[in-house]
Parts: sequence; structure tokens; C-alpha cells
Amino acid sequence: MSELKNGTVLKEVPVGEAIGLRLAHDLTQIVPGQFKGRLFKKGHVITKTDIPRLLDIGKEHIYIMELGEGELHEDDAAQRMAAALQGEGTKLTEPHEGKVAIKSDLAVPGLAEIDAELVHSINEIGEIALATLKAHSVVMPGGQLAATRVIPLFVSEDKVNRVEAMIANYRMQHEGRSPLRVRPLRQIRIGLLTTGGEVYSGRIEDKFGPAVRRIVESYGSEVAEQRFTPDDRQTIVKEIHYLLAQGYDMILVTGGMSVDPDDRTPAAITEAGAQIVSYGTPMLPGSMLLMGYIQDVPIMGLPGCVMHDPYTSFNVLLPRVLAGDTIRREDIVRMGYGGLNGC
Repeated sequence: MSELKNGTVLKEVPVGEAIGLRLAHDLTQIVPGQFKGRLFKKGHVITKTDIPRLLDIGKEHIYIMELGEGELHEDDAAQRMAAALQGEGTKLTEPHEGKVAIKSDLAVPGLAEIDAELVHSINEIGEIALATLKAHSVVMPGGQLAATRVIPLFVSEDKVNRVEAMIANYRMQHEGRSPLRVRPLRQIRIGLLTTGGEVYSGRIEDKFGPAVRRIVESYGSEVAEQRFTPDDRQTIVKEIHYLLAQGYDMILVTGGMSVDPDDRTPAAITEAGAQIVSYGTPMLPGSMLLMGYIQDVPIMGLPGCVMHDPYTSFNVLLPRVLAGDTIRREDIVRMGYGGLNGC
């Protein structure tokens, strides 16, 4: 038996003498290639039949804990921190091995909104951990976006109080919003225009359409119509106006986005009346993407990498648009940090 601090007592008890005692923490069983999970939950009362199972996982001794004044068990601390953080569109799991997961509670894909600076400040406290996705990550229904945890078996309640106060202060400064929440992605109808004489004439098979549909549908939206044009600026302008007239929520134009003389798409998008946010992004792959708006309808010119690379600037900006964000120049500029993806 050892007294740790503030009167907290941690007893190490041989399993043969543990019958009738309560576990101080969860115990995990690992069967390589088959199973990893909780075998016994914190607070479980040890019985005679539990002894062989404890020995099977290599536990010849177990911890029994009596908390002192001002101390919290890892599960209780993780639960309180997660409850303070829980924001719009999220749900909490039960404590498991000292961890509480924060997951999306939406029935549709969502966009994670996470304040990085607050996450850093919480983790600076010590002995507690908050792990999250990056801000603006896509979270599928039921997907996890964060988890709270305490490193030791118990922690000073003062540290958890500090976390709760920091989150409360953030909410006061942000109209009650949590620093960790999920916004649903809208389900929209998209008009797709594929340019290029080689596809228009039938010389090669269209690869853009299937790739774009796959990405769009993974976020819950649809490509309602796809049209084709040769590399002729006036024809491209005409087709953009046609798609605009159909009332689609967004227009995507594929092909012709490089600096080759036959690539007319960027100029055609401008001539169609678009206000260009940026032609080019500091992200690879996807540096040749064009982002703009025409009559408040978002329009993108997509580079060729969208056809074959699993993650490009299109995967970054499309979810932002689906969440209702208006993309600004500063959003494009910030894509360079962390924007190198396998090139």
C-alpha cells in the first residue's frame, strides 16, 4: 500500500487475495489478430471465477484505489472534460480505459470545427490529454472527432476545473458555441462541365465524370447533370451559362486548367462572369484549382489530378462549400501548411 498525494491510497493486491475488492481501473485483454478491448470495467467486484481470467492476461496483482480529497479518477476526469467540450452535432461515449470519445451525432457527413489554440492550451496543463482531428476535417456519421483522457490513474480536480473554466470562457466569447462541434454538410445538386476536344470527340473516355461523382456522392451530394464541350472559350462560356440557368447549387468545370495554349477554361470561367477568389492553391496535388463565384453560385475549375489522386485541393474546399462557408482568399493561402500530400 502506498499513499500518493492528498490522501489518495493505491493498494497493490495479489489477485488471489482480491476477491470482493473493486478494481481501480479498466483492464484490457489483447488477443493478437483477434481482439483488443475491455475485459473488466473500473469498479468491477472481483469474484473467484475472475481469477483465472486475470492470470490469463498477465495480472498477478491488481490496483485498488482510495481517492484522497481533491482527486478525480481518470474516468470521472475524462467524462467531465468531454462534457464541457461537447458541442453542436456531437455525442459522448461512456468512459473506457480512462478515455471518453466525442463523436458526430449527425445522420449526414459533417465538417469538424475545432479551435486549435484552445486544444494546445488544454494540453499544456499536464497529466490530461485532448486529441482531435484537424479543423475542417470531414466526419462521417458516428465518426470520432476527439477524445479526452487522463494520463495517470487519477488527477487533481483543480486541473479539470481549469479545463472547464477555459471552455466556459471560450463559449462566452463566441456566443455560446463550443470549441469543438460538427456542422452538417448540405446535400446539393451540382452541374458538371467537362471540357476537352479529345473527350468531346470521343477519342478518349471521360475519366473526370466518374471521379467527380465518386467524391461528390461520398459527401452526400449529387452531380445532377454533366455536359461536354471542346476547347473553345465561347462554347465553354455558353455551357456555364446553361448550367447556371438550371439553378444548380454549384458548377464544376473539369479539364483545360493548365498553362498550355489549348487550355481555355480559366479565361472562359472569368468571361462567364465569375468573380475569381483564386486561380491556383498552395497545395499539392491540386495547385491548379480555380475557385470563384458567379451570381453567388460557387464555381470551381478542377485540375487533372482530381481524376487519379485520392486527396487534392478539391477534397479540402468542397466540404467547406457544402458546410455553407464562403471561400475567401485567406482560406486558400492557409492551405499550404500541411498541404503536401504525396507529391
